[in-house]
Amino acid sequence: GYTNKLPGRVGDTPLVGAGTYANNATLAYSGTGKGEIFIRTVLGHELHARMVYKGESLTAACDAMVFGELKRMGGGAGLIAVGADGTIALPFNTAGMYRGVASESEGWVSIYDEREAL
Repeated sequence: GYTNKLPGRVGDTPLVGAGTYANNATLAYSGTGKGEIFIRTVLGHELHARMVYKGESLTAACDAMVFGELKRMGGGAGLIAVGADGTIALPFNTAGMYRGVASESEGWVSIYDEREAL
């Protein structure tokens, strides 16, 4: 999840519904960062609920949580999410996050805000 964590700390965001989630109607997602905030917000399910009940897009739901709720809780976080329609969202509120996209139409990798073509 994040660098410089305490020795012996076990990652806790793989919990289904919190750090990882998939629903054919809305999105599939995996998170990285301070897992406790993912658990407290049940982040994966919260993203799904925002899309279903508030009608938010994948990008709007992810941005609202990463730059709003999670940041207010003091947690560095990043998401890799794919919407049911193929939309991709990769928001993060930290200095950088390893991520990339590979499809028929585009390919890139990045750590910070810049993109490097594959």
